[in-house]
Amino acid sequence: MNTTKDEIQLAPQPTAIEEAVERLRCPIEALLFVASEALTIKQLAKLTGALELEVAATLQRIETDFADHGIVLREVAGGYRFASAPAARDVVEAYLLPPKSNLSTSALETLAIVAYMQPVTKSEIEAIRGVASDSVVSTLLDRNLIAEAGRKDVVGRPMLYKTTPEFLESFGLRSLDDLPPMELEAGQPLELDLLTANITAKVASDEAEAARTQA
Repeated sequence: MNTTKDEIQLAPQPTAIEEAVERLRCPIEALLFVASEALTIKQLAKLTGALELEVAATLQRIETDFADHGIVLREVAGGYRFASAPAARDVVEAYLLPPKSNLSTSALETLAIVAYMQPVTKSEIEAIRGVASDSVVSTLLDRNLIAEAGRKDVVGRPMLYKTTPEFLESFGLRSLDDLPPMELEAGQPLELDLLTANITAKVASDEAEAARTQA
């Protein structure tokens, strides 16, 4: 399990820690800038030859100092990476035209099923959606939002699917535990609309936060 900065208690040596932060800030910022994926505290400690508590303190400083900038430090997929601030979303998307195509309703439905029921087979996905899902599963695989997770131990040994770290990053989640909880009463059927609403809740929350920041 990767260590998070919130789990690390800093040693009672403020001067030594402060010196480490000043020494590590430059290389850690550079690593976060060039990395193509989120880096964990353990990875950063290994790359810089520092203690994990020193890296955690440095990340805390970077997060604080960049809080009101166009670039912010985000904790996603069990690690840390730089990202554009939510308040700058519109202008960034305008610059990056043509924008990355949004997920279709069918893709969003399928992704929601995988996220909440993983590992899950294609036939199980189709049983909930009520339609064939070959094309949409292929799309999600191509976009690296889901991945194969072995085969189910039943007749025919169908392929199982799970979400990926790319899914966590795309939805701004640190882990699957950050998904809005499913509140089903005993005997209540699993409803597709509820799954889809939950999977988009995080995105809606981020957009609302961005709007409040711009106001």
